[in-house]
Amino acid sequence: MSFTGLTSTALPTKAEQTFTGRVARQTATKATGAKTVAAMKGKQCKVAINGFGRIGRNFLRCWHGRANTMLDIVAINDSGGVKQASHLVKYDSVLGTFEADVKIIDDTHISIDGKSIEIVSSRDPLQLPWKALGVDIVIEGTGVFIDTPGASKHLTAGAKKVVITAPAKGDDIPTYVLGVNADQYKNTDKIVSNASCTTNGLAPFVKVLDDRFGIVKGLMTTTHSYTGDQRILDASHRDLRRARAAALNIVPTSTGAAKAVALVLPQLKGKLNGIALRVPTPNVSVVDLVIQTSKKVTADEVNAAFREEAAGKLKGILAVADEPLVSCDFKCSDVSTSIDAALTMVMGDDMLKVVAWYDNEWGYSQRVVDLAELCAANWE
Repeated sequence: MSFTGLTSTALPTKAEQTFTGRVARQTATKATGAKTVAAMKGKQCKVAINGFGRIGRNFLRCWHGRANTMLDIVAINDSGGVKQASHLVKYDSVLGTFEADVKIIDDTHISIDGKSIEIVSSRDPLQLPWKALGVDIVIEGTGVFIDTPGASKHLTAGAKKVVITAPAKGDDIPTYVLGVNADQYKNTDKIVSNASCTTNGLAPFVKVLDDRFGIVKGLMTTTHSYTGDQRILDASHRDLRRARAAALNIVPTSTGAAKAVALVLPQLKGKLNGIALRVPTPNVSVVDLVIQTSKKVTADEVNAAFREEAAGKLKGILAVADEPLVSCDFKCSDVSTSIDAALTMVMGDDMLKVVAWYDNEWGYSQRVVDLAELCAANWE
């Protein structure tokens, strides 16, 4: 099997292993994710997770697998309490059983391999005990408090910084994508966004394309696994297509991922757009980008550029897969995006198609950990 620049670790990618092996590796000691963060020094930060859903729980597992992390998870805000929090982090239908010792200590605490974590339950961030717990960074994973008025409630409650695990609303919250613009991070930022999983899956290789060949314009389609925002059976939803049964349909819907690339690559503003097709798979998605390039290109030149970046500046962020793989093979892949080299094609000499896979939960959550590590590394 041939891969280039697959993961942030020195170990083989999880795409090369059985599912059982992938699950077992969730507790293996790992290096810090993105190279951008690895060499930095800063403050050991206390972290609270607000919203213990898919990304919140993936974040915890990713954090648990890190060696020498600068993050210390001290609290989780989950409306289900200790019983639900401990059960759902231990047993996961996508990730499998968490090979860690998860216990309920008392009515307000659980432990992960002996590490005590306080469980609080409040829908109002202003009522959360961040000051009393000495929380430095809040991982905002509810999808609700994604603008300045909402996210700043965590600051009022005593936290020092907020990392939003979704596209932020409003122009006053900076967006960072590891491998793209994280070098522009300022420690004065109190609230930051990690963008969306699809923007993280798209922006790194779009940067390579624009830097090497120039992008005139382009359209993107992400074939995206269904998410908790959809309905199991037909039911009311503000998006009439998402109101239909997620496991029975291909559901066309909107995505701001392509336009959001301009938040981290401003030179591409107005040049990219796209749609999403939600499909009946629980995890792993694939993005199909078609662009017009400024320079004449060949498929071999494009793949060579990806391989060079995957082995260099984008190691741990970008990968290149040369085997004929399918979505399950990218489950629990640590990187943000994996180019399917065999599907790179050129029409004429300036119309280019690139297809890339991404684990929209695990890979994205690794970048959330990386962004929180970046905050800690630059702490003053």
